[in-house]
Amino acid sequence: MLPEDAAATIGRAASTSFSDYIAAQNPAALPSARNAANHSAGGADLAPHATTIVSLTYAGGVLMAGDRRATMGNIIASRHIEKVFPADMFSVLGIAGSAGIALDITRLFQVELEHYEKIEGTRMSLDGKANRLAAMIRANLPLALQGLAVVPLFAGFDTTRRVGRLFSFDVTGGRYEEQEHHSVGSGSVFARGALKKLWKPNLGEDDAVKVAVEALYDAADDDSATGGPDVVRQLWPVVYTVNGAGARRIPERMLAEAAEDIIASRSVSGREA
Repeated sequence: MLPEDAAATIGRAASTSFSDYIAAQNPAALPSARNAANHSAGGADLAPHATTIVSLTYAGGVLMAGDRRATMGNIIASRHIEKVFPADMFSVLGIAGSAGIALDITRLFQVELEHYEKIEGTRMSLDGKANRLAAMIRANLPLALQGLAVVPLFAGFDTTRRVGRLFSFDVTGGRYEEQEHHSVGSGSVFARGALKKLWKPNLGEDDAVKVAVEALYDAADDDSATGGPDVVRQLWPVVYTVNGAGARRIPERMLAEAAEDIIASRSVSGREA
């Protein structure tokens, strides 16, 4: 029979939650372990912030897209940041808010899902993934109250129901399933207005990509923290689709064509034509 302390160590190692295991072994390594007392609300402007993310369902799956701009107060901190990532084979995660903490939570969430799959020998359900992510956001609440909030958007293909689903969160870890489409970030109110007009049931994948790019274009048109398609630098949004075949990043060539069509249709010469 194993000694009690050895049995406890084995039990912790076999936990299906990687976050719980790290919390027991090295809690300082967790993103939420950063000392909120060292931050002031005004200091949040010194940390780069990720901005607008949009997501929408289409026939056979779900899509998520994010612009490429990060801001630091009124300064553009980056024009190249990526804000949408595959969480696992059948889900994607988009981040808005304090970029550094959001990226740490993203990496931890990816490892969390991989750890669960290796321990259990099966993938976590889509609802289970959303619940795990909600717990991570809840753990960041002390920093969120200091202005370093993380507000993700999560979407995936439900392999049981055979549909695409998407979830939003608040800074307290509240989890909400959204229908049809949703957006988060500083430009979300403008993106959401575009989605309401452009989205329709049973969109094809190509049309869904165009809707997402146009929604981000509209957000960038009215929100300075959101970066629109950059033809000069050849920078396009990051777009992922998720369906029964898994998550797939949309090629930049397709995004460039969609952006150029939007720009042409809204230019003076395009309207006159």
